[in-house]
Amino acid sequence: MTKDSDTVVAELPRHLAIIMDGNGRWAKKRGLPRYAGHPAGVDAVRRVVEACVVRQIPVLTLFAFSSENWRRPAKEVNLIMDLFIRSLRKEVKRLDRNQVKLKVIGDRSAFSKKLQQQIADAEQQTASNQGLLLQVAANYGGRWDITQAARSLAQSVASGELSAEQIDEQALAQQLSFSGVPEPDLFIRTGGEKRISNFLLWQCAYTELYFTDLLWPDFDDQALEAAIQDFSGRQRRFGRTGEQVQGQTAEAS
Repeated sequence: MTKDSDTVVAELPRHLAIIMDGNGRWAKKRGLPRYAGHPAGVDAVRRVVEACVVRQIPVLTLFAFSSENWRRPAKEVNLIMDLFIRSLRKEVKRLDRNQVKLKVIGDRSAFSKKLQQQIADAEQQTASNQGLLLQVAANYGGRWDITQAARSLAQSVASGELSAEQIDEQALAQQLSFSGVPEPDLFIRTGGEKRISNFLLWQCAYTELYFTDLLWPDFDDQALEAAIQDFSGRQRRFGRTGEQVQGQTAEAS
């Protein structure tokens, strides 16, 4: 963190991951049905994407729908799927104009053919964009991600393409949903809960965690800035001592 006059400039994360929690509770607080919070949540997504574009944060990963969310009431799930389709159709032009590249991570096989096609079309339309990489985790679970990576490696061993001795952390990481993308630096969860809920289990080994009581539809640029300021004040040691980190920082300056 550097200081210029009275302005404090926060160190920015290269990759920001967010669990967008609290849509249903936001609606209930207003005497509305739970589903009414999801369109309000889409508005918050738009605000945060724009804020990341302005700050030139390279990667934003949003947890939109977990593999466990299918357990919710069928009516709510169906409404969420319908909102997903409509939001993709509506927002993809805005993403494209702002050079945002969209990628959906997760098991798409459970989605309707219509939604799968909508996802593929949106990804194709934004594929060549060079700005923010927006990853939307849908029907995603961290355990699923690790399991499908292990299955892929097992198939390679069975076919003779790979030996068991060649399997290491790097080999497994290359089979995960977004290999080649920096691991998250900052993980934000809204809604007051303090757990990671099966999100990016492998990738968040050294991620800084930030929890806020704000419900997701209330999350805005000011709330994001508070999280980034908190992040920039932390010392990230990655197994080293604080003295080692300070020494490396002094050498770099």
